[in-house]
Amino acid sequence: MEMKDQSVHQEIQEFLKSEKKSERRLSEIHCSALAYLLQMSEEVLDELNLLQYNTSEEGRRRLIPAVRNCRKFQLPGSFLSTSHWEVVASAMTSNPSHLRELSLSKNQSLTDAGAKLLSSAMMHPNCRLETLRLWDCNLSEISCDSVISALRSNPSHLRVLDLSEAKLKDQELIGCSLSEISCDSLASALRSNPSHLRELDLSLNDLQDSGVELLCGFLQDPNCRLETLRLRDCSLSETSCGSLASALRSNPSHLRELDLSLNNLQDSGVKLLSDLVENPHYGLETLSHF
Repeated sequence: MEMKDQSVHQEIQEFLKSEKKSERRLSEIHCSALAYLLQMSEEVLDELNLLQYNTSEEGRRRLIPAVRNCRKFQLPGSFLSTSHWEVVASAMTSNPSHLRELSLSKNQSLTDAGAKLLSSAMMHPNCRLETLRLWDCNLSEISCDSVISALRSNPSHLRVLDLSEAKLKDQELIGCSLSEISCDSLASALRSNPSHLRELDLSLNDLQDSGVELLCGFLQDPNCRLETLRLRDCSLSETSCGSLASALRSNPSHLRELDLSLNNLQDSGVKLLSDLVENPHYGLETLSHF
């Protein structure tokens, strides 16, 4: 730009207008130029997914600064240094901050230091992040503590936290591979502030009937507003059907969808819940059980 050479600028403009972006290989210098133009643009980018760009890993890293001017940023499976996490954290705290969804799935380079930077940014008054996806990020207990602290200090904006396949331990309370101890902790947390939650997906956890029975206490809470509950492949039997049916009868007005697929429910268990779907007195509309 300083040398008045507009060739790269023109190439990038043509690239942005192209409908076949993934077919063109971008050099690292092109990625730097693209990141600069996206940051300077007056129009906020709806989504920036680094995997959609045909470039090297270093090229994708050079695109990261463009996070400052987009609403949804996807950065899966990349090796990043602390300086890269600082850029993302800065985007979360800028004034104004446009970022609403941050997806870091399969990002094995999210260290405790990186998690702390992101969590500190979540506590900033400028942060408006609504969705944070940390799917398969192998978070440590220290990283989980950082995220929990952030949620406690500034809980009003975040609506979705995805920690699927994070291989968390019971003492970390949230995540997959949940045991009965985890269900007890989760149920207690939900009962303490139950009115905001609308969707709960605990699929592919070995909850068993004892874990579901603990969660049913939350369903019976008069403040519960849960509309969707997914317990797919959770090692449940007809005993869980009885617990759920009893809970829904006591507070039936909000739950609309219940997914119990890939569980050993038996016909008698399914009938208990099917009767609720067929009864107009209850609000359950969809039951999945195959």
